[in-house]
Amino acid sequence: MPTLPSYAELVCASNFSFLAGASHPQELVARAAELGYQAIAITDECSMAGVVRALEEAQRCAVRGQTIQLIPGSSFRLENGSRLVLLPADHCGYTQICTLITRGRRHAPKGEYALADADFEHGLDHCLAVWLPADEDDLLTAHWLATYFPDRSWLGASLNLGPDDTARLQRLLATARTAGLPVTACGGVQMHARSRRMLHDVLAAIRHGCTVAELGYRALPSGERHLRRREVLASRFPAELLAASAAIAERCRFRLEQLRYRYPREVVPQGRSAIEHLRELTEAGIRKRWPDGIDERLRAQIEKELQLIGELRY
Repeated sequence: MPTLPSYAELVCASNFSFLAGASHPQELVARAAELGYQAIAITDECSMAGVVRALEEAQRCAVRGQTIQLIPGSSFRLENGSRLVLLPADHCGYTQICTLITRGRRHAPKGEYALADADFEHGLDHCLAVWLPADEDDLLTAHWLATYFPDRSWLGASLNLGPDDTARLQRLLATARTAGLPVTACGGVQMHARSRRMLHDVLAAIRHGCTVAELGYRALPSGERHLRRREVLASRFPAELLAASAAIAERCRFRLEQLRYRYPREVVPQGRSAIEHLRELTEAGIRKRWPDGIDERLRAQIEKELQLIGELRY
């Protein structure tokens, strides 16, 4: 049996993309690990809300011996209706994406976001970009992407058993070649298993304010927007496009486990560290609660807890 190329799913919406994703982040991660994916990116729309639950599942998978890389990312609508997925190359990239999400949410009513294409032209130099075109022949956006994300942008080819997948792929490849963009395979996943298709239709009907029977072309054209077996992917995509997805995942070096809470500067007096200030507050509390002093047992417990807080950077 031929060896299957490595694959990383780079475009994946969970149910934290409200009324769009039909699976929990945990289900997506568990299924990707079961299928032997190298990595999975949770890329909810202008949100990182699902990544903590995804991380918890990735850690459970590791205990079971199913190691999978989790990439925290996010997707955004461009002004022409196409999609831009951002993935962090490092800790700075993660911060840049979170900052962009905050800006987009603050500029719109609750539950919505507002970002112009110009908002993606600066402040994202530590991010990788995967573009999912709405029009396969959109050269203008392809050149724009190559300009503002040089050597760290790809055209994402999503093939889901459409009537013209072969011709569509050739148009995508031609657009990418003209703009000097590499191409990667991606699933545009919205559910972990095909069985969620009916639930996805219900969510779509709620989103459009109609019945399921009235959805028509607004429903998914097929049930392919799920995590597929690697043998199926190998039969649909050229091997080099699958390999490109894995190579992109390798460039995403940031891990959520690297995050540590850092106190805002205004909470800590200038010239002192957070742990030094906490000790001062603790000593003041000791003098107030035990004006006659504390015994050695209490002092030892306090020192132990302060040491632990310091080591964990809490």
